[in-house]
Amino acid sequence: MTGEGDVRHGSGALGAVDRTMYAIEKLTALVSGYGIFGLMLIGVVQIFGRKLFNAPIFGYIDIVEIAMSALVFLGLAYTERLGGHIRMELFVSHLKGRALWTFELLGVLTGLAIVGVLVIYSYTHAMRAYYSGDTTIDAQYLLWPSKMVVCLSLALLFLRLLVSLWGYLRLLIDPTAEPAAVPVMIDVEEQARRDAATVGAAPDADPGTGRER
Repeated sequence: MTGEGDVRHGSGALGAVDRTMYAIEKLTALVSGYGIFGLMLIGVVQIFGRKLFNAPIFGYIDIVEIAMSALVFLGLAYTERLGGHIRMELFVSHLKGRALWTFELLGVLTGLAIVGVLVIYSYTHAMRAYYSGDTTIDAQYLLWPSKMVVCLSLALLFLRLLVSLWGYLRLLIDPTAEPAAVPVMIDVEEQARRDAATVGAAPDADPGTGRER
């Protein structure tokens, strides 16, 4: 299932690190969003230019391929912080306390191992493209900048997973502590109440909770 958790930064050193990371992640996600919007505008210009003036954008396909590979990865760390990635919670959703935090910790450790390998190989791949002068087939645009963005985005995701590891270790040691610097998932009922309160779907609802009076 997918879902978006509450953002709770907490206090102390963990809270400070999480707030700093969250600010960077929001910035990269914003760049990704505006970049994708820009690609949409370029697509409109491409269509009208081609149909009306027989003047398509040179290397349009190459631009889209290069930009999409970079823009998609820029939002990975932000989505991880919100708990927005696809999760299988058929079993985990029934766990509480140390059992829940243990499984979450194992998931983060697995993610760290996989992303760590991806960071190394994506950096090697980007540097290989840099030294070889690798370009697109049609417009001959350089490929290494977009490949380096992918590497940096994965590195940011790796740092986010390290912060999550810190947060889950803290909860594993003290299960009664308030979750901080980790995604706090909300159930379907709570999400529905929040959605209703946001769009004003329930005119007789309490604006604070979304529940009917």
